[in-house]
Amino acid sequence: MKISPEYISDFLRAEGVNKDLIDEADSFRKEHSSADSSRLVEPPYLYYGKSVWEKSIAAILAGENLLLAGSKATGKNILAQNLACLFGRPLYDISFHINVDSSYLIGSDTYDGTKVTFRPGPIYSAAKDGGFAVLDEINMARNEALAVLHAALDFRRVIELSGYERLELHPAARFIATMNYGYAGTRDLNEALCSRFAVLSMRTIEEKDLSRLIEKAFPDMNKKILSQFVALFFEIEKKAAAAEISERALDLRGLLDAIRLMQKGIASGDALEICLVNKTFDEYERGLVRDLINARLPADLGKAEIFS
Repeated sequence: MKISPEYISDFLRAEGVNKDLIDEADSFRKEHSSADSSRLVEPPYLYYGKSVWEKSIAAILAGENLLLAGSKATGKNILAQNLACLFGRPLYDISFHINVDSSYLIGSDTYDGTKVTFRPGPIYSAAKDGGFAVLDEINMARNEALAVLHAALDFRRVIELSGYERLELHPAARFIATMNYGYAGTRDLNEALCSRFAVLSMRTIEEKDLSRLIEKAFPDMNKKILSQFVALFFEIEKKAAAAEISERALDLRGLLDAIRLMQKGIASGDALEICLVNKTFDEYERGLVRDLINARLPADLGKAEIFS
């Protein structure tokens, strides 16, 4: 299954997303051709959630930047990739950590062997090419690193390069930030930065949508087995919400990775052990997660039993 901009448009129409928004997104894509086709992305999965789709498309069309805030398994990065694909924009991923500074984001001087030249950073490149810059885990960055983005994120839409030109952002350029709550090393965003985003509160995928996501990604999966995977995910979520286990095993990406391993011939128990159980490092908690899995799925299920 190839997920193209046209495929996403058709999917959104089938989901009942506002037709005018889809038409405007299609027009936006046709109006702004990509300067760097090598950065166009094909998302691995579709994002399910009509309300979130409508809000995010409307925000981008209105010229807003997006902040996707929520816990694990809410599809923040998948939504960002889906949006970049729908709008036909090159994608620039920036993963924040304590050592990311302004020179990494914007660029720095470098010697090319004959002269000193400017080496652009991902923010500069996205701004110039009209890309979508994904600011991943933005609440792990230092304030002084993010301060250089203030003029790019607000109505000015410019980047000042000391000693070089003043770069005005391409009209198609957008910034999509993501943040999780409560991770080690994270903190609250300051008000000046937060005010420059339209904030979407991301929620865990609904049961019917998870079933559709797995079915779309693995169309040859046995339907009874599929329903057990869905039920397992939400049992883990329920235990995590009740603080009986941590959120480490609540990993939608891990569940899908486990299914891919099963496609390669790894037994169900081993695949889920690698991709879910071992995400937690407390032996007692691993036992609880393992018990949840064993209550739903035999550990020796093989590829032939899971896929038709």
